[in-house]
Amino acid sequence: MRKVLSGISVLIGVSIAAQEIKDVKEELPVVDTVKVWSVNAQNTLMLNQAAFSNWVGGGANNVGWLAGANYNITYEKDRVLWENIIILGFGQNNTKGIGTRKTQDVVNISTNFGKGFAEHWYLSGGASLQTQFASGYEDGNNPAAAKISSFMAPGYINLGAGITYRPSDNLTVTLRPTNARWTLVLDEDLQRAGTYGLKNDGDACLFQFGFLGSAVYKLKIMENINLVSTGSVFSNYLDHPERLVLSYNGVLSMKINKYVSANVTLDLLYDHNQIQKTQLKQTLGIGFAYNLERGKKRSDKKDNRSWKSN
Repeated sequence: MRKVLSGISVLIGVSIAAQEIKDVKEELPVVDTVKVWSVNAQNTLMLNQAAFSNWVGGGANNVGWLAGANYNITYEKDRVLWENIIILGFGQNNTKGIGTRKTQDVVNISTNFGKGFAEHWYLSGGASLQTQFASGYEDGNNPAAAKISSFMAPGYINLGAGITYRPSDNLTVTLRPTNARWTLVLDEDLQRAGTYGLKNDGDACLFQFGFLGSAVYKLKIMENINLVSTGSVFSNYLDHPERLVLSYNGVLSMKINKYVSANVTLDLLYDHNQIQKTQLKQTLGIGFAYNLERGKKRSDKKDNRSWKSN
């Protein structure tokens, strides 16, 4: 009988100890292992080449390259979202008898900060910079022709505040009723009245204030094939608000394997201050791609472009 009572006492003691350990574990705070910072990036290098010898159909030997970097650096915690986007791209093509011409040239850097105030709605504010690396010329970037652009000529700086609506990862609409826009022309050779909207010869800056609206839509066509469409509209309150600046950018990405991908891009732009015609640019490239992922976004919004300014 004494042995039975001793055994029961041991079992009761073990049970109490186990319950105390469980209670202690439940009281310990839950550690949030999801990082507030995340980095998603793609670095690409695309090459193309063509050679001809006694080819009756004709053709010119040429070789080209296109390099790009697309970085998304995001901070997410509670209702705070701070997203930074860096898009850089430059490419050239050398054709026998013609020389070297650039085929791609883009600098697009933006930062936006948002504070959620309702489900899917954010109060947001941010800034962006857009320009190009190298000079452009009237005759297909021929250096012997008249120069029409260079680094920070033009350069566009946007600074504004408004609201952002994001019902899902696939659709984001940002409306900024207060947006300042500076057009910079820092190349003295291009500082002529009428160029990029400049009022007087020698002016280096055009200031505009108005409304900026943008939308981003992401569509997964099938596995490893995605389309990201970005559109924007700007209206200047101060002068001719009916002359809208309209832009569209579409990127079709096709991932072949871990290191090889293909991209098709389409850009449409209408800006009365640049040229009173619709501008179009299209590129196609197949090459090497290196993807970088550090950290996981709290909302798991990988490759998010929801705050991109245009």
